[in-house]
Amino acid sequence: MWGEPTQRTCSCSGRFVADTGQVMELILAVVIALVVVVAVTSGLVVSGRKKKQLPPAEPPSTPPTITAPPAEPHVGEEAETPREEPRRTVEEVELPADEALDTPPAVEDPVVAEPAAPEIEVPEPTAGRLVRLRARLARSQNSLGKGLLTLLSREHLDEDTWEEIEETLLTADVGVAPTQELVERLRERVRVLGTRTPEELRGLLREELVALLGPELDRTVHTESPSDVPGVVMVVGVNGTGKTTTTGKLARVLVADGKSVVLGAADTFRAAAADQLQTWGERVGARTVRGPEGGDPASIAYDAVKEGIAEKADVVLIDTAGRLHTKTGLMDELGKVKRVVEKHGPLDEILLVLDATTGQNGLIQARVFAEVVDITGIVLTKLDGTAKGGIVVAVQRELGVPVKLVGLGEGPDDLAPFEPGAFVDALIGD
Repeated sequence: MWGEPTQRTCSCSGRFVADTGQVMELILAVVIALVVVVAVTSGLVVSGRKKKQLPPAEPPSTPPTITAPPAEPHVGEEAETPREEPRRTVEEVELPADEALDTPPAVEDPVVAEPAAPEIEVPEPTAGRLVRLRARLARSQNSLGKGLLTLLSREHLDEDTWEEIEETLLTADVGVAPTQELVERLRERVRVLGTRTPEELRGLLREELVALLGPELDRTVHTESPSDVPGVVMVVGVNGTGKTTTTGKLARVLVADGKSVVLGAADTFRAAAADQLQTWGERVGARTVRGPEGGDPASIAYDAVKEGIAEKADVVLIDTAGRLHTKTGLMDELGKVKRVVEKHGPLDEILLVLDATTGQNGLIQARVFAEVVDITGIVLTKLDGTAKGGIVVAVQRELGVPVKLVGLGEGPDDLAPFEPGAFVDALIGD
């Protein structure tokens, strides 16, 4: 009983072994087949890559030079075996020569041309300058000088003629009191003289006009001070009279007379006033002391005098801001500038610049300025553009100070020392 079951089990076991062997053989066959397929496929790809070539080109008559692209590195089976190359140590490597160094060219900084220094001018001499500029007084000559000569040359000098002479003098801004004085003297001398030839009339009128101008007055611009302190000249006036231009021209007058000058730009209210004054100074080699726009003018004036002392200059010219004579605060500030400057020493000159074309209004301005600062001299500008040459007489009588300089044009050397004789000669002609 026990024998049969045992044999059946063995029979089944043998069949299972046989089936397992067949399965293993089948798997092995499939693996081998896959390996073969992969090998064949790889061979075809490699073979195709090796056989791929460019089609041959026809040789040209002149073969062009073709630069071959760099070879691609080979990989896989085509990779080449690295070759052994001799290697050098760090000590064996030599540095390249200096000239072989690949250094970038030095970039030069752009050359910026500096502005050329202005050429220093030599002003023309001041002696006899008014005589050379006598033609500039043509308007005043026709109105005052020649007008008077024409009236005095009439055959009969009746009351109507003398009234016309008086009116001519008043129109020329000689002033009431000087006009009456001149007419009385002329009437007396004409009556005593009797005959009136043109030469006699001209000489008579010249003598009386020169006497009216005050030939005895000192018209020198005083700049002489002790050896250790320069002469100090302050220029004052209302707006628009040409103070800054007059200060620059006065510097030329002093340089022409052999003086060394320092300019003080104390006009800090008008834009570019300091630049304008500095330009005038550079043209004659004069240094300009200036400060910030809107700064304290008294401080700048003080520094200018201090700088003039340090440089041992002969003269310091101080240009002040223009101010209306009706502005009390500004006029008080002008007095402050004067007091501060006088800490170095007394002022030698305070010149009042007046516009000759303003006529009698200039006299009102002159009175107020004379009350604030002690005016020592007058500069009459634009005298060439007015028929009112008699303002010279009127302003001298009003202030009791002489006219020292007159402006007769816009040129740099058109500021002339005032000479009564030359002035009258220019008015009445030859």
